[in-house]
Amino acid sequence: MYAIIATGGKQYKVSEGDIVRVEKLGKEAGEAVVFDNVLAIGGEGLKVGEDVKAATVEGEVVENARAKKVIVYHYKPKTGYHKKNGHRQSYTAVKITKING
Repeated sequence: MYAIIATGGKQYKVSEGDIVRVEKLGKEAGEAVVFDNVLAIGGEGLKVGEDVKAATVEGEVVENARAKKVIVYHYKPKTGYHKKNGHRQSYTAVKITKING
């Protein structure tokens, strides 16, 4: 059984036991989290729309961390202009414990 959830402006396909990296949620490690924006549930058949209106996906926060650094480099030829920046995106790792639906 799998579910497609939406959080942080992105969609994720999750199953029970999966660990997914989502946008930072602001919860500490060990806390429970519930995703109520379920778009679809699949398994024997696919449920969408009104069939998954009351469905939820439960999970547990594993860690809050930051991803590897991404280098952003701006360069314009013939003018001597260049600018180097780095960015590390924060994320929350969530272990999916239960799909209700």
